[in-house]
Amino acid sequence: MTGAEAAERKMRFLFTLRSKGVTDARVLSAMEQVDRGRFVRGLFADRAYEDMPLPIACGQTISQPSIVGLMTLALNVQPRDKVLEVGTGSGYQAAVLSHLARRVYTVDRHRRLVREAEALFRDLDLSNITAITGDGSFGLPEQAPFDRIIVTAAAEDPPGPLLAQLREGGIMVLPVGQSDAVQSLIKVTRGPSGYDYQELRPVRFVPLVEGLGQD
Repeated sequence: MTGAEAAERKMRFLFTLRSKGVTDARVLSAMEQVDRGRFVRGLFADRAYEDMPLPIACGQTISQPSIVGLMTLALNVQPRDKVLEVGTGSGYQAAVLSHLARRVYTVDRHRRLVREAEALFRDLDLSNITAITGDGSFGLPEQAPFDRIIVTAAAEDPPGPLLAQLREGGIMVLPVGQSDAVQSLIKVTRGPSGYDYQELRPVRFVPLVEGLGQD
């Protein structure tokens, strides 16, 4: 691919993000700096720049770029923030967040995904990401509280341990739903007297599963 073709592809990618409502300059800049093609392997590599979810290892998916952008937008990450991501997957969302936050902790139940994501983070010199194999539904109590929490798998309700690990004034964004057919993207803001819930849009994510994977 020539330099001109690569530039054109990037321009189309960013245009699609803007057309889907991802208009914040910081979020667009972060997504411009992270090459989604590095996070998609095998049969689907040539579709990495399309706005669609794609299969990755361990029966998981890499979310479509516009959903990554809209979730990042809703999270409203600030430069001093400490962020927890539940569901590392390909590592793409964590890589985007790393350009916006001070520190990103990302947890996945599949060792293989964590290993592969860590290798990519090293290659891309993203030194402010810590990737951990674990049951993300319990969060990371030893690193709490977090300014921002993002969950990239759907639970029936926002998990209690994650709500408890959100700092006052903090924001959590996650898909909530009882089946893969009916899910809503929810923004939770922790206030001095409780939690405020805002429904953002319908989405479809893999389910949040407790315990560790076999790989």
